[in-house]
Amino acid sequence: MRRRTLPALLLPFTLLLAACGGTSSAGTADSTDGSGAVTLNVGDQKGGYEAILRASGELDDLDYRIRWSTFTSGPPLLEAVNARAVDIGGVGNTPPVFAAGADSKIVVVGATHGSSAGEVIVVPEDSPLKSPAQLKGKSIAVAQGSSAHYQLVASLKKSGLSVSDVELNYLQPADALAAFSRGKVDAWAIWDPYTSQILRTTKARVLTTGDGVVNGLGFQVASPSALKDKAKSRAIGDLLVRLERALSWVFEHPEAWAKVWAKETGLPYEVALDAVKRSYGTRVPVAIDPAAIASEQAIADTFAELKLIPRRFSFEEYVDTRFNRDLPPSSTAPRSYGKASS
Repeated sequence: MRRRTLPALLLPFTLLLAACGGTSSAGTADSTDGSGAVTLNVGDQKGGYEAILRASGELDDLDYRIRWSTFTSGPPLLEAVNARAVDIGGVGNTPPVFAAGADSKIVVVGATHGSSAGEVIVVPEDSPLKSPAQLKGKSIAVAQGSSAHYQLVASLKKSGLSVSDVELNYLQPADALAAFSRGKVDAWAIWDPYTSQILRTTKARVLTTGDGVVNGLGFQVASPSALKDKAKSRAIGDLLVRLERALSWVFEHPEAWAKVWAKETGLPYEVALDAVKRSYGTRVPVAIDPAAIASEQAIADTFAELKLIPRRFSFEEYVDTRFNRDLPPSSTAPRSYGKASS
């Protein structure tokens, strides 16, 4: 598999292997070689959709190529979507809010829903902190604009605190790990697979999780230019259907996927299996319906009120529901995502 790195955007998590990109296809033709084959540039995160699709066999028999690029979190991935360097990528519930708040050129085209148990705030094992309410005045590492960012904001609010009551250190996972390990911060807001990795390899414990606090949504976000390209739009629709089947396979074969995932990423099998059981094995595709849009609007309003994004906006204006029609009936049934803090 050909390797491709993104040094300007990628900050590797030091406990994991260096991230990489590759190309998947049914043939060897490139869209630039005159054959007419389409190349879809797909953004991914460590242990994300490429691993799921490959392990489930859903990257077989493609009639288009996929060029993968791996990022440490959603915000830099969406920067690449905005720059048209990536056609589509998977992120958590908060990166689209920050991107749309900055008026980036993005379109939400797919959604998944699952457990938020992997969205956690961790503290050192010997920390005196026992509850989120005790975070007042403490320093917390978090990747700005990531799903962990909103989980932190919502967890603080639930405990009667706000971001003004704590010291936020905006750090990507690699730098956050270093700060956390050296005692430079009191807590760290993180997500899987980093959650599973940190709990298995360092003396850390969970202070609180996102269960009952955040909506558990994740999104596939595309470039408007890719959607306007008929061939790429068709490939995006096909990829979303394959992802739906792959997630079903993961749900039915958690141990098998964890084994493949561990081999591909360099994660210990135990860490991979923890992440599958805690987070990835629970995810199912869902329709981008009014309930999902309303839940995301509440997140957008929260960050606007905190002046952490530059403007208020309508989340619905950044949504394209054309691919809802390709979902199975079980994925389009009405769902409740709870009331997000606002």
